[in-house]
Amino acid sequence: MLAEAADRFAADWARIAPPVGRVGLAVSGGPDSMALLLLAHAALGPAQLAIATVDHRLREDSAAEAAMVAAICTDLGLAHTTLTLDLAPGSALQERARDARYAALAQWCRDHALAALATAHHADDQAETMIMRLNRGTGLRGLAAMRARAPLPQGPGLEILRPLLGWRRAELAALVAACGVAAVDDPSNHSARFERVRVRQGMVGAPWLDPAGLAATAAHLADADAALDWMADRLIDDSVLTCDPALPRALALRVLERVIARIGRGPVRGSALAAWHGRLSEGRIATLAGVRGDGRGAPWRFSAAPPHRADRPGRS
Repeated sequence: MLAEAADRFAADWARIAPPVGRVGLAVSGGPDSMALLLLAHAALGPAQLAIATVDHRLREDSAAEAAMVAAICTDLGLAHTTLTLDLAPGSALQERARDARYAALAQWCRDHALAALATAHHADDQAETMIMRLNRGTGLRGLAAMRARAPLPQGPGLEILRPLLGWRRAELAALVAACGVAAVDDPSNHSARFERVRVRQGMVGAPWLDPAGLAATAAHLADADAALDWMADRLIDDSVLTCDPALPRALALRVLERVIARIGRGPVRGSALAAWHGRLSEGRIATLAGVRGDGRGAPWRFSAAPPHRADRPGRS
């Protein structure tokens, strides 16, 4: 079973792998990340990999779980590091833990000269992310959800790789079980206190929802998102920053985003960018993030705003 799955993984990996260098794997000890560990070891070999487990110290068993992963890595001939965090109690714990985890993993990658960080996000994770963002009224970029290859925000110059986005949670768990490898069951994955768990439980109660289909839709949306970025890059002139008011709104917003990146103080929230576009569309002068936009003619023209200008739409 592992040999066949490793061939499939190798094909997925080839589409996103960095050209050179070792890659770090984030392995928590859960079935998804243990499947990533087994597949990467079988397909790539130990010389190309380094493994890190983040111990958030939020549960009594966390140190033992990290030690379990370390022992398995030793058996496989893989380099392993445990990264220990010290999070203060309080609200938004999952979000803060995620940010701290990725910051620690990014520093680990830099310290070990690793080319990228690979995680075990899969098709079910992708579907859950898409549903959560649908509930929030997210735009195209957000609905494209997780990319197979993307910049790591906490690690400038590093990429995060997700080779398992085409795999289902159940098949990864089955692979780990078939290999006779123990996996951790984190109780937080069953707690309805967390939005993702509530979405997951709702999907189980709605068998007509197809996670694989939702993940495929996210991939199509990612293609559309990339196409908008490609076009926006070609509409920006370095010498004279302008925007054609006749552009479709979705494309114009991408151009405005690039204007802010070139001469403003960004990034800015999508809602602020949309409000700025609205005022320019009304033929007004409006300022956002240190950029003065003149919508009184075609094309719209932009320049750095004087320092005393407030960085919000509507001030002229």
